Amino acid sequence: MSEEASPPVSFWQSVRQSLRGEEHDYTALPLNRAVILLAVPMVLEMVMESLFAVADVFWVSHLGKEAVAVVGLTESVMTLIYAVAIGISIAATAIVSRRIGEKEPELAAQAAGQIVLLGVLVAAGIGILLGYFAPDILRFMGAGEEIVTLGSGFARMMLGGNATVFLIFLINAIFRGAGDAVIAMRTLWLANALNIVLGPCFIFGWWIFPELGVTGAAVATNIGRGVGVLYQLWHLAGHHSRVKVRWQHFKPEREVIGAVLSKSGSGIIQLLISTTSWVGLFKILALFGSAALAGYTIAIRIVIFALMPAWGLANAGATLVGQNLGAHKPERAEAAVKIAVKSDVIVLSLIGICFVVFANPLIRLFTQDAEVAAFGTQALWIVSLAFPLYAAGMCFEAAFNGSGDTWTPARLNFLCLWLGQIPIAWGLSKSSGFGPVGAFIAVPVAYSLLAIFSWLLFKRGKWKSQKL
Repeated sequence: MSEEASPPVSFWQSVRQSLRGEEHDYTALPLNRAVILLAVPMVLEMVMESLFAVADVFWVSHLGKEAVAVVGLTESVMTLIYAVAIGISIAATAIVSRRIGEKEPELAAQAAGQIVLLGVLVAAGIGILLGYFAPDILRFMGAGEEIVTLGSGFARMMLGGNATVFLIFLINAIFRGAGDAVIAMRTLWLANALNIVLGPCFIFGWWIFPELGVTGAAVATNIGRGVGVLYQLWHLAGHHSRVKVRWQHFKPEREVIGAVLSKSGSGIIQLLISTTSWVGLFKILALFGSAALAGYTIAIRIVIFALMPAWGLANAGATLVGQNLGAHKPERAEAAVKIAVKSDVIVLSLIGICFVVFANPLIRLFTQDAEVAAFGTQALWIVSLAFPLYAAGMCFEAAFNGSGDTWTPARLNFLCLWLGQIPIAWGLSKSSGFGPVGAFIAVPVAYSLLAIFSWLLFKRGKWKSQKL
């Protein structure tokens, strides 16, 4: 009996099955059930990533607004590294999911090996370069000498040790593309649980640990993520994973690496456009002092707390797009995206309402500085207004990426973020005299436009004809 023809399964039965990591043919399952089986572990994976972001800034905020500014400035540069890692990850998910849909697990494993090899080489090069110039990078971002002195150790550790987060992104993308979402979930839960526990220990010198201040947050992060990478590699070697990578799969294969780089290039450009627009916002906000910068940093960490789980649903849609296009079922791929969009919009709408209503109490959990709290409250309230459109936009862009059409989101990001968000932020904050609030307003405006244009291009359907 095929999975499509199997007896109906309840919602809670599907949830339990998703957490057990059972193997399924996602090109044959009823779509609602397929979305649940993939989305539950992906959402829980992103929940832990969100908790990590919030926990990190919570402990660092006890060191003062300058320490929070250090984290904000460094993270804004780390987003460039994330852009490269996620750009390659987009290619990883698209290629691996397509090969699994085509019932070619050996080709999926070969692609996975080349992706990991590429990730190690790129992360090492980035780490050496940015780690060495970390203090100069902070100065370039507009930090004063006090913040540079305080944050150089943190920045060096995060930028120089980027391989841990780089590989976690890449290998989890491989697992998600193969339908092994529960392994990706367990990886982030392990890595980030360690970070959450070790963070205050290294920051404040609890128990046997040295007191390292803000640098301690970076030490804890890299230890947690490093353990997560080891856990991933153990599974990738054939323990409970649908993709079983052997030593021969790490031998450089020009054709496979070329395919990965072809899709990664546009994926990296897509993410670089998006993340450099955030760097631009941070540079604009740095003109108004550390209080505005710290308030915005706290607000965005809270927003990320909500958006990261929403990415879980979007990623489920992307995996289903890749596998069903590989199985030559484009209409199933389109229907899966629509289910993901509907679910994501409902969830984020409810969260957005809560953030608008409780913006000040939420910000006050992270700072008692009145000036920082005022800026943070304004930022959280304004950015949360467009949550439903954020949800739709991320699902449509994930669908394009899952199909291998990485250029469409790249063009949309350039249009809405660089030609939209940055000029709007500068114009409102400087030319129109709104100050930091102008930069806050630019975010929902730009991302609302992104969602609308993504929807129009999704309806055209050209993404269904992508070849990999």
